[in-house]
Amino acid sequence: MANEKRDFDDFLEKLKRHHDVMVDELHKVIIGQDDVIEQIMAAIFTGGHCLLVGVPGLAKTLLVSTIAQILDCDFKRIQFTPDLMPSDITGTNVLEEEDSGRRSFRFVQGPVFTNILLADEINRTPPKTQAALLQSMQEREVTVGQETYDLPDPFFVIATQNPIEQEGTYPLPEAQLDRFMFNIKVEYPNLEEEEKILASTSISEKPEIRKVLTAKSIIYLQRQINMIEVGPMTINYVTRLVRATRPSDGSAPQFIKQMVDWGAGPRAGQYLISGGKAIAAMAGRASVSLNDIRRVAIPVLRHRISTNFQAQAEGLVTEDIIARLLEEIPEPNIPKYE
Repeated sequence: MANEKRDFDDFLEKLKRHHDVMVDELHKVIIGQDDVIEQIMAAIFTGGHCLLVGVPGLAKTLLVSTIAQILDCDFKRIQFTPDLMPSDITGTNVLEEEDSGRRSFRFVQGPVFTNILLADEINRTPPKTQAALLQSMQEREVTVGQETYDLPDPFFVIATQNPIEQEGTYPLPEAQLDRFMFNIKVEYPNLEEEEKILASTSISEKPEIRKVLTAKSIIYLQRQINMIEVGPMTINYVTRLVRATRPSDGSAPQFIKQMVDWGAGPRAGQYLISGGKAIAAMAGRASVSLNDIRRVAIPVLRHRISTNFQAQAEGLVTEDIIARLLEEIPEPNIPKYE
């Protein structure tokens, strides 16, 4: 037992070291965006997918491509356009003629067969093509014709989306949004960060990015992080938090019943716990705290709560609802021992 604890402590120390090195490598190219980087790292270490939402020019694509350089994994990018077809993502069967004259079908893999898939401007393609990612994001497999093909392990989808431009776009359906572990909002840099960005881009010399983790290492880290302890009090808190987002639930606060049309499902609770485990592990801790849950609450719940007209009339966005919910949901009563 003592040896197992020592081995796990060694793992946590190595993970924290790997995390710190990865962040340092990223900051050679990306200025600021610490919360965005932390959330993407948490998703990678737990096998989740991310949706990056931000206006053009905030280095969303550069961030993802730099992460792909740091990780010694296959990386592919799909530029989503209105004329993109599902087979352009998943692949297709092609008819080939052999030397003997016999014809047969051969499956040609699409770009989804990779470790890290960047779905750039995912809302620019019609729902039929967006849906081509549903099976791969959930089951990590692709069905073409009568055959089902497994995707490489690990597999992450990191999608980008422009929240401002609506013309010629197709909002993601709720079923697909729910497949994303985090909905990450990429904000404008502050004054100091923007000065550094302009200074760094005015020189022609590009920084050299080191590879930190292999695909095999990521799979090992994911398995170990899953062993992070989650106490019954934390599970109770997550359950009450998620149920309180549903206006039809008796435990929901009055403002939820007035301002929310529908709330989060059980998958939100699963992602809150997974995200909390990753946050704890990256900090070198062996158990999840309530603060870890709160740190991932907004990116996990942001796309799983639908506000109604009253909330919009009062100028409240989903983040405001979640922040107020975090204030109103009490912490579990921890029993005191005399």
